[in-house]
Amino acid sequence: MKRIALAVVTLFAITFLLFLLMEFLPGSPFNDEKLNETQKALLFAKYGLDKPFFTRFFIYLKNLIHLDFGVSYVITIDLPVRTMLATRLPVTIRIGLQAMILGVLIGLILGIIAALKKNSAIDTTATVVSVLGFSVPAYVFALLLVYFVAFRLQWLPIRYNARQPFISSILPTISLSMYIIATMARYARSEMIDCLNTDYILLAKAKGVTQPRVIRRHALRNTLVPIITVVAPLTVGIITGSVVIEQIFGVPGLGQLLLLGVTNNDYNVISAVALVYSFLHIVIMLVVDILYGIIDPRIRVAGGEK
Repeated sequence: MKRIALAVVTLFAITFLLFLLMEFLPGSPFNDEKLNETQKALLFAKYGLDKPFFTRFFIYLKNLIHLDFGVSYVITIDLPVRTMLATRLPVTIRIGLQAMILGVLIGLILGIIAALKKNSAIDTTATVVSVLGFSVPAYVFALLLVYFVAFRLQWLPIRYNARQPFISSILPTISLSMYIIATMARYARSEMIDCLNTDYILLAKAKGVTQPRVIRRHALRNTLVPIITVVAPLTVGIITGSVVIEQIFGVPGLGQLLLLGVTNNDYNVISAVALVYSFLHIVIMLVVDILYGIIDPRIRVAGGEK
């Protein structure tokens, strides 16, 4: 309950800061040269932008309670921002989760195998993959996939197609997952090696427990606790940081909408997308705290004692 209360306070603070920062944005949503000063004044009055700062903020806050983010001023005039979010948010979340699942699975498998085959060719390969994943930006992988897979081989479409959501999201998913694969492989290898060298693992082996059982019941479970710490920010980063990838593949997601909002000074769109990102970040971190206690009961016990 304390964490939920803190989340509410955090969202309120973020809302205020976003509203304040948009006051300092150059220009306005109505920068059309064809509009004269009288027409601009009428538009400001129509949308309530001529009111004092705090008046507008509390009106906006009251509307947020009813999930009313206002209307778009420029991108699609007078269309509710909530409608725009409803069509784009599922696309961003779906591709982000696909990339996360693919990256975590491949990264974990690669890291665990590398730890079990330490100093072998497999270990070296995993290290090379990790270095490439960290060094090469996601948009470079995206452009390579576009050229070789989509253009030269023509196996998959370049642009996102709403009528083929899964097929056309494969390339964006792979592009986003490369960094996750590298991160998970590195952490999984390091944590697994540390676990395999601990006393309780040596004791289990001395008692005659088989290698697969030792890995599955003891090493893997203890390896997952620190890895979850890495998964949480990675998940948020994938969902919120896919602006460039969405532009390359024409994905109609939140990243593309945010870019449109910023370039057009569409205040309501900018604040709505930023608030959604903030909400996702807070929820994911809260879920991670719960998962800590499920995976490692010692964390639950310590929390209860406190």
